[in-house]
Amino acid sequence: MSETERDAREIGVVIVDDDALVRVGLVMMMGGAPDIRVLAEAEDGGAVPDLVDEHAPDVVLMDIRMPAVDGLTATERLRARPDAPEVLVLTTFDADEHVLRALRAGAAGFLLKDTPPEQIVESVRQVARGLPVLSPAVTRRLIDRVAAGDHAERAERARGRLAALNARELDVAVAVGQGRSNADIASRLFLSVPTVKTHVSGVLTKLGLNNRVQIALLVHDARLLDGTD
Repeated sequence: MSETERDAREIGVVIVDDDALVRVGLVMMMGGAPDIRVLAEAEDGGAVPDLVDEHAPDVVLMDIRMPAVDGLTATERLRARPDAPEVLVLTTFDADEHVLRALRAGAAGFLLKDTPPEQIVESVRQVARGLPVLSPAVTRRLIDRVAAGDHAERAERARGRLAALNARELDVAVAVGQGRSNADIASRLFLSVPTVKTHVSGVLTKLGLNNRVQIALLVHDARLLDGTD
């Protein structure tokens, strides 16, 4: 069966990690899920473009440290392409600069490799649906980093970008930054869920972003959430 003929309900995954044992573990992990199919593996980020062209995966599980092309560079290159698959970074390294670079590049999630297997599998499902996923420890440290110190210049730049939105789109963007679902946003703003989806799409288009995580980061940078100045 060709990749284009695979069951539409299956989530196609490509695994990119230079550790063969990690790849074997992830393949076994994904193999226990009836709705997920591992399409290909690679040991370096340089192989990602060709594998994506050949297999058209829904999700790429991406390590960070690899010998030639690292996962962050591979993510930036991949997410700059049209119709790119979602990227879920899975790594032992949770340094702030890695997290931010991956998310700003368009990764839909960032998990540590010690995350329980069932959570990794569920995270693949979530990012395939376009939902952001972050390890709790990563989320806390990311929020602390954004909240700490003097970020006036970054806030000014972020607010300048957000100025492209109309008032309702800005309301929706802030709600996304608060981690709210479309249904929750609809309820709070007295909108229908389809209307919220339309606004989210409009925000992504106007700001040149490709997922909700990037919206949330921009809102955090602009310091528009409750409790920030």
